[in-house]
Amino acid sequence: MGLNISRAHELMKSAMDYRAARQDIISGNIANADTPFYRPKDISFEDTLAQKSAEIFRDKAQTLQMAQTNGAHLGPIDSGSSKPTTFFRDGHMARNDGNSVDLDVETTEMAKNSTMFNALTAALKKDSNLFKSVIDASSKTS
Repeated sequence: MGLNISRAHELMKSAMDYRAARQDIISGNIANADTPFYRPKDISFEDTLAQKSAEIFRDKAQTLQMAQTNGAHLGPIDSGSSKPTTFFRDGHMARNDGNSVDLDVETTEMAKNSTMFNALTAALKKDSNLFKSVIDASSKTS
């Protein structure tokens, strides 16, 4: 675990990890465009990212604690998964070989994902530069 600049920074790093995983899955779909009976996969991380956001920004004082009236009772279970969900993206007509990869859809999704990844990269750089400028300014006044 590295330096935690801010809670938003941690969330952006998680979002970049999810975007990188999605890029790999879309690339795999494109690579298997000629594989018989291949079904394209996708990754759903919006719910996971919202859950991660709630976990990062949650105020611990406002969290309702579960009462345990007996020491033998089980404690609460954190059902939150930090892994995005992979699913098959069907809905396109399969070709005669059973493959349902649509290259137009895959390249569009890849372009959207790349744009979001680049936006996250720019936001992380800007966030980091803000803290760097504060550190630089404080070292000059000493």
